[in-house]
Amino acid sequence: MIDFDSQLHKLIDHALAEDVGDGDHSTLCCIPADVKGKAVLKIKQDGILAGVDIAEKIFQYKKPTARFIRNKKDGDVMKEGEVAFEVETQVHTILQLERLVLNCMQRMSGIATLTRLYTDKLKGYKARLLDTRKTTPNFRLLEKEAVRIGGGVNHRFGLFDMIMLKDNHIDYCGGIVEAITRAYDYVQRYRPDLKIEVETRTLEDVAIAVEVGRGKIHRIMVDNFTPGDIKKALLLVKGAFETEASGGINLETIEEYAATGVDYVSVGGLIHQARSLDLSLKAVIV
Repeated sequence: MIDFDSQLHKLIDHALAEDVGDGDHSTLCCIPADVKGKAVLKIKQDGILAGVDIAEKIFQYKKPTARFIRNKKDGDVMKEGEVAFEVETQVHTILQLERLVLNCMQRMSGIATLTRLYTDKLKGYKARLLDTRKTTPNFRLLEKEAVRIGGGVNHRFGLFDMIMLKDNHIDYCGGIVEAITRAYDYVQRYRPDLKIEVETRTLEDVAIAVEVGRGKIHRIMVDNFTPGDIKKALLLVKGAFETEASGGINLETIEEYAATGVDYVSVGGLIHQARSLDLSLKAVIV
């Protein structure tokens, strides 16, 4: 498990170091440090709102006395012209954090909006939507949070919290049998809490994983299978393991995959194909 707030604080510190550098000279040159102000987050595009909690955490991490008033919450449907939140604090703080807050919320809202489109397609099916590790370096924390807000389920966060024996692991290791055997021996010695997932590329792979993996692995991924072959794979699995369909699944095809009866459907495009939505943080002058 990751410490969310600790990771977020690192993200904030690194982002501000990149953006502010040795000082926000545009602000320092013309606004006294003790001046206080108010700003509102204006919604300029319809979608699913994400990042309100993060915005509050950013402001209060850098300025604990900041007054943050929510008008909407994460996961809400948002409409152009609405106001998501208001913040009152030192003007220097508002102007230094403005772009960081907007970058986070715009990106997160785009991901949450696309995720909601996918999860709406899964209504009535048992299949649940998973994200992947196809994320932006150093921004995975918030991209996966956006998936969760949009109604998806987070797959492993990184290489450290689950064993996933993919095609390259299996090929380098010498085959599925050897990979599963070594992985199981490893977790027994070092991390008994780690779950093991195995990627399969053919129905023969599935049969081998079922036979060798009993009592050892947790989930079987069927990668780039047709829906018809997934149904055949599920007959081999017989409910003994969780199942995950992956590979080229999109909005047009996800229902066909869900209808097979698979437990999970993973879609890398939730994150890497999402488009940021338009938001702005505007000063309120009384």
